[in-house]
Amino acid sequence: MVTGDRLLAFAAMSFVVIAIPGPSVLFVVGRALAHGRRTALATAVGNVLGTYVLILAVALGLGSLLQASATALTVVKFVGAAYLVYLGVQAFRRRGRLRVELTAEAGERRGDLRTVLDGLLVGATNPKGLVFFAAVLPQFVHHAAGHVPLQMMILGLIPVSIGLVCDSAWGLSASAARSWLAGSDRRMSAIGGTGGVALIGLGLTVAAGPN
Repeated sequence: MVTGDRLLAFAAMSFVVIAIPGPSVLFVVGRALAHGRRTALATAVGNVLGTYVLILAVALGLGSLLQASATALTVVKFVGAAYLVYLGVQAFRRRGRLRVELTAEAGERRGDLRTVLDGLLVGATNPKGLVFFAAVLPQFVHHAAGHVPLQMMILGLIPVSIGLVCDSAWGLSASAARSWLAGSDRRMSAIGGTGGVALIGLGLTVAAGPN
């Protein structure tokens, strides 16, 4: 099975990569600004679940197949990018109703599953994440010990855990700023619009980037 030194080495690498704000952070922050703390946390959970889907794909050998197909990677990339733009447009259109929604947010539980699924879809359609795990995970596996897919699944829990903590922290920080701005309809509309524009920009960046 996975040795302790390999776990520590992979944890250190994962922390360095995840601690630097990237697309997942921008996604969570954009949702936090547009919809608040509850949505930010549910988005973070969904995003790391989507990331683990990529890890499972790599562990089961599907990652190598996708990586070998430029067409498949392009399709995955554009599906994720299009969904980010869609979420951004929705957030921008609803920016004028944010203060009412913020007031009702504490008692509103409907939609959490939908939010988690949103995050899962975005996380699972990140081609850069797929390429990263396909390239890095095999380096930390103890091949002589056998059970290679299981070792990859265990190793994959490390970046998922780190990502959940980091993304949640960013989301809570952004939602705190949003709550502070809640005293003004104009400011709330502006911050909600900013969150929507951030998501649209992130989607366009993903679409324009390399596979």
